[in-house]
Amino acid sequence: MEIYRIVIDTNVIVSALKSKNGFSFKLLSIIDDKRFKVFISVPVILEYEDAINREKTRIKLNKNDIETILDYMCSICEERKIFYLWRPFLRDPKDDMFLELAVESESDFIITFNEKDFKGSEKFGIRTLTPKEFLKRIGEKI
Repeated sequence: MEIYRIVIDTNVIVSALKSKNGFSFKLLSIIDDKRFKVFISVPVILEYEDAINREKTRIKLNKNDIETILDYMCSICEERKIFYLWRPFLRDPKDDMFLELAVESESDFIITFNEKDFKGSEKFGIRTLTPKEFLKRIGEKI
């Protein structure tokens, strides 16, 4: 069985925290699954926190619940340190940290709703998939 290596974009994390009804929530709820390995970095976790704070009026979780979720992610995801920067490479400079993490961790996919924002990532052998596409790929019932 192939174990996929992935990086999760901020928009997927924020979406999962906003609603329990989507594919983002489904992915986040199985984040410790053995069919894939998730990679994080300090800048990525800080970006998750920043985006969650910007959306806090639309997220129906309290601060303690959000901290618990992020702490859990930090405990089960594999942290990587980034020692090189190609910025800017992508259209949105904030997306470069996800591409750098994906390259450093030799990830197969960046899971995102904004696939067009990662145009060029294929040059590094990294594809983008939506949460739904990724869940289908690992055989999860949709």
